[in-house]
Amino acid sequence: MNCFNFFSSPIGLGHVTRDIAIAENLKNIRINFVTGSGAAEILKKMDYQVKNVYNPPSFIVKDGTLKNQAKWLWNYYQYYKNCKNISQKIIQTDNPNLVISDEDFAALSIAQEMKIPTVLITDVLETHFTRGIVSLIEKKMNKSMQEIVEKCDVVIIPEHGDNQGNIQRVGPIIRQTNNSREELRKKFSFEKQTIIISIGGTDVGIFLVEKALEVISKINQDVDIVIVSGPAVNKKFENVTNLGFVDNLHELIFASDLLISMAGKSTIDEANFYGTPSIFIPIKGHFEQEDNAKQEGFVFEDINRLDVLILERLEHKRSQANNNGAKNAADIIRKFIQ
Repeated sequence: MNCFNFFSSPIGLGHVTRDIAIAENLKNIRINFVTGSGAAEILKKMDYQVKNVYNPPSFIVKDGTLKNQAKWLWNYYQYYKNCKNISQKIIQTDNPNLVISDEDFAALSIAQEMKIPTVLITDVLETHFTRGIVSLIEKKMNKSMQEIVEKCDVVIIPEHGDNQGNIQRVGPIIRQTNNSREELRKKFSFEKQTIIISIGGTDVGIFLVEKALEVISKINQDVDIVIVSGPAVNKKFENVTNLGFVDNLHELIFASDLLISMAGKSTIDEANFYGTPSIFIPIKGHFEQEDNAKQEGFVFEDINRLDVLILERLEHKRSQANNNGAKNAADIIRKFIQ
C-alpha cells in the first residue's frame, strides 16, 4: 500500500478527534488528512499532514434552538458539491490505494466512481433535520447516502453492537492519555473542584456557556470554571479561565470534576470513558445531538435546571471504562494498507 487519504468532516470537532485516536494506533504509516476549519487546525498543531480545503456551512442557532433547517440543508448541498470537486482533484493527484472518510460522503462518492477501496467511519446512517415538504429533499439525499454506504468495503461504527454486512461496530473511539488524573490536575493547576464548559468547534454553543455561568454564579459552590470555547468564539468571559481552542480536551475532561457540554458523540464518549460526571445539553431541533443526549438521560429543557444538575453531578462517583474502539478501528484499516 503506497498511501491513503483520510477525509475528515470539519462540521464540528468530534470527527477529527476520533480520527486522531485511530491515527495514533497507525504509527509509522503516512496519513494524508483532508478537512477544514478547526479540524485542520488541530491536525496541524499535532504535526499531521493535512490539506485545509473545506469550508463547512454553519448551523443557525438562536437561544439554543436550530433555526432555518431548510436553508442549512441547501447550504449543505452546495457544500457537498464543492467538496466533490475538491476531493476529486486531490484523489486524482494523490492516486491513493485507499480512501478513508469520517462522514465526508463527497470523497467516498468520488473514490467509488474511481473504483478505489473505501472505508467509512460514521455514527449516523440517516439524517432527520427537516420536516414538511423540504424533508422530501432530505429523504432523497439520505437515499444517495445509503447507496454510498452500501458500496463501502467497510463501515466502522463507533458503538457497541453486532456486525452485519459491511458494518463493523468497534465500540466508542476515543483519545487516550498516558498521564494519570493526578498528573493532569497538576499540569493544568486544578486545585479546587473544577467545572469544564465545552462547546465544540463553532459558536453555536455560546448560549450554554452564558447560562451555565449565570447558574454557577448563583449556587454556593467553591469551584473553578474553565471554558473551552473552541476556534470560533472571541467573546470574553469574566472570572473564569478561557482556554479557547485546545487539542487535548480529553485530558481536560479527565482532570475535571464536572463537564458541561453540548451533546456531540465524541465528547460524550470521552467523558464516559474517563468517568467524568457530565451534563449534556443538545441543540434543540438537532436530531443527532438530541438522540445522543437522550441516551445519557438529558433533553434540551434541562438547561433550565442546571442548578440542580450541577449540584447532583458534582457528588457523582467516577467510574472509568475499558475501551478498545480506536485500536479495533485501526486494526480494520490496517488490513487494507498492508
